Amino acid sequence: MVTKIKKRCPSCNAETESYLNPFPTVDIIIELDDHGILLINRKNYPFGWAIPGGFVDYGESLEDAAIREAKEETGLDVKLVRQFHTYSRPDRDPRHHTISTVYIAKASGEPHAADDAADAGIFTRDTLPSPIVFDHIEILSDYFALKKK
Repeated sequence: MVTKIKKRCPSCNAETESYLNPFPTVDIIIELDDHGILLINRKNYPFGWAIPGGFVDYGESLEDAAIREAKEETGLDVKLVRQFHTYSRPDRDPRHHTISTVYIAKASGEPHAADDAADAGIFTRDTLPSPIVFDHIEILSDYFALKKK
């Protein structure tokens, strides 16, 4: 179903149509030297723990967005290992319809919360914090199932 919205030009009052499209995002599962994975505690709504990530800027590749978002939110330089999966359920983010491409990355060093992150922590499958927001518990379940193989 194509969803169009109509808008009026503030200068000439002409009516134009535009399309409502999902927002592309990236999430980065950051593995820290076999100690676990890095999650951030969000300082903005929706509040809770999340995989670092964010919106892709216009003109930016998914890979560049993943590296930038990891640095902005955790202070870490990451090396992308692989593209993991894309998640697109329309209700995965309560703010917008987003489509997220998830990457697995490696990093070392001491993470620190920055940008949209109020806190950062290293967790394993058995020590995941609560609440985990968005559809990130599903993403993490898929990730840990892959690691178990």
